[in-house]
Amino acid sequence: MMTKIKYLVALALLLPLNMNAQDKKLFTLEDLNFGGNNYRNLQPENKWYTWWGDELIRTDVEECYLVDKKTGKEKVLFTLDEVNKWANSDEEANRYVRHLMNATFPYPDQPLVALGNKKSFLLLDFKKHEIVWQDSISGQTANDWHKTSRATAYVEDHQLYVVDGEGKKHQLSTDGSREIVYGQSVHRNEFGINKGTFWSPDGQRLAFYRMDQSMVQDYPQVDIFPREATYEPDKYPMAGMTSHQVTVGVYDLKTDKTVYLKTPLPSEGSGEACYFTNIAWSPDAKTIYMFELNRDQNDCRLVSYDATTGERIAELYRETSDKYVEPMNPIQFLPWDSNKFIMQSQRDGYNHLYLYNKEGKLLSQLTNGTWVVQNILGFNTKQKSIIIEANKYHPLHRQLYSVNVSNGKMTQLTMSDGVHRGELSASGTYVIDRHSAPTEPRNISISSVASGFAAGKATRLLTASDPWADYEQPIFECGSIKAADGVTDLYYRMVKPHDFNPQKKYPTVVYVYGGPHAHNVEAGWHWYSRTWETYMAQKGYVLFILDNRGSENRGRDFEQATFRQLGQIEMQDQMKGVEYLRTLPYVDMNRLGVHGWSFGGFMTISLMLNYPDVFKVGVAGGPVIDWKWYEVMYGERYMDTPQQNPEGYAKASLIDKACNLKGKLQIITGYNDNTVVPQHCLSFLDACIKSGTHPDFFAYPGEEHNMRGHASVHLHERITQYFEDYLK
Repeated sequence: MMTKIKYLVALALLLPLNMNAQDKKLFTLEDLNFGGNNYRNLQPENKWYTWWGDELIRTDVEECYLVDKKTGKEKVLFTLDEVNKWANSDEEANRYVRHLMNATFPYPDQPLVALGNKKSFLLLDFKKHEIVWQDSISGQTANDWHKTSRATAYVEDHQLYVVDGEGKKHQLSTDGSREIVYGQSVHRNEFGINKGTFWSPDGQRLAFYRMDQSMVQDYPQVDIFPREATYEPDKYPMAGMTSHQVTVGVYDLKTDKTVYLKTPLPSEGSGEACYFTNIAWSPDAKTIYMFELNRDQNDCRLVSYDATTGERIAELYRETSDKYVEPMNPIQFLPWDSNKFIMQSQRDGYNHLYLYNKEGKLLSQLTNGTWVVQNILGFNTKQKSIIIEANKYHPLHRQLYSVNVSNGKMTQLTMSDGVHRGELSASGTYVIDRHSAPTEPRNISISSVASGFAAGKATRLLTASDPWADYEQPIFECGSIKAADGVTDLYYRMVKPHDFNPQKKYPTVVYVYGGPHAHNVEAGWHWYSRTWETYMAQKGYVLFILDNRGSENRGRDFEQATFRQLGQIEMQDQMKGVEYLRTLPYVDMNRLGVHGWSFGGFMTISLMLNYPDVFKVGVAGGPVIDWKWYEVMYGERYMDTPQQNPEGYAKASLIDKACNLKGKLQIITGYNDNTVVPQHCLSFLDACIKSGTHPDFFAYPGEEHNMRGHASVHLHERITQYFEDYLK
């Protein structure tokens, strides 16, 4: 196990001694950037697996393999050619399965594979060589298929439909539009929401979101590509302004009827619930559970509803805060006891597991300590345990654990340092471990949960070689400093040129994000380094990346230190990083730059304007300029409304600080950014004009918050060249 956090990872030393430096290749952005034409060839080798009950299947483009869990040996289960032959596929009619990468095996006790083509979704019996079921609605929006009823929910032309297992089409809505949205994500994907339909366990009832956003102001996005530019408005509720209203419907396949849950309908500014999230079903499909959160996001309640009538049954749990409560995960019932469920909460300061009965009585806190449960993989029904990922061992390391539900005893399953992510079989008997460490690109192993991954207990399925072995690689380091409070440990990554000379002075770039629900440093390959850092190190820069307070996986108080004052604590911590850089003789403090995107763009400009004599060059992408222009759910959670917190909004705003700009600053945005809308950048440019300061500005037409495809290569060329022109 790891005995100290600071490592020096000089990967070049691991290469054969007879390979001279001149034999090594240099990276290009086509190699390193995800939009580049050689990017895939420089990613660590990978394999994709799925479960057929407790049987392990490897999926590939043209074959599916059955994997022996004890030896790792594979045998072909079926091929792509066989699938298309058995399915009587017609390539010209788009009824042709293109690959097997997305094949799934939904029934543990049946030899059925689920596949899709452009026209349909089908179940194929790979032993009898025949299609046993198919639909004809593949490709619609928000497809949600249930394996038991074989019904599919989907959205077409704004309306919500269900096609049952016999192929009969049921229309659930008639008033769907751009303003009345059915069956899709709501609340702008906050609170853990990533979809809008939720099938009951038996597949006979469908809970779904209905979002009325007719009262929300349009943001005037424009499509410039037609002969005459067209107006493409986007519903965008800004902090402190009118937001949308959400209700939850329940459709019953047996009765062909829909009822709506009788949830509170808040008036603007009331303390009543207006956010509904983390929808879950009881095992008997009679009750719906969800978390209800008031607009201030400081009063959260777990409420149950009768799925047949929509009537509110009970409030099972309530959590309040003087800052905010953030429900991110639905409750999960124990597979072996339908009267008990697991709930996740940060109520004691860290995300942990709590066992409740269905009446809302707390039975026990299953996990505790100054660490966080990061993910629940599922349940082991034989051991009656929960399999989780957590950073109990160290904040930068993620391990797999088994938690006994009866007594809370934790058993660590993975033993090696680094980052482990698991994939659990249907019964929870077996688990795949995907692992990486600072010098290990990717390892994949399988073991039984009972045995764990101790030496000799697991079967190695893949040990990926270093795809960068033929290239000059930078030096990756990790360490820690104290935060501005003088107490809290903050972790950093440093990336240095491959030929680093401590006697030289190097231009240095601070890469920053710093916002909630993200981190930049972990004990994965290269310490989780972004490949652009490698490119910059190759060009002779030192890169420094620090996770300040406010970032994730460190507990509630660490995350909430920034409440009502976004950017302030974060800057203080980042400047502690700068103080550390000052102690390093090889860092040229006269050539210090800063770069970040989104929240990191906000941080970049904040640092440039609040510490104008420190940073010589900055590149800010998609930056928030004033939080009053950001959306309701995220903005009000961390800042309250502009009406409630005028001082905090004024302190965080960059508009009145535009006059402080001294160094060279480039601002980059997607012209059609619907996350950080263009009003941010354009308003800042206006403030700079009025104050006589001169940032540079570049926009990507047609792009949203992040550049897609090969435009990302162009973006990183532009970022790099700016530092080359003005920092080096």
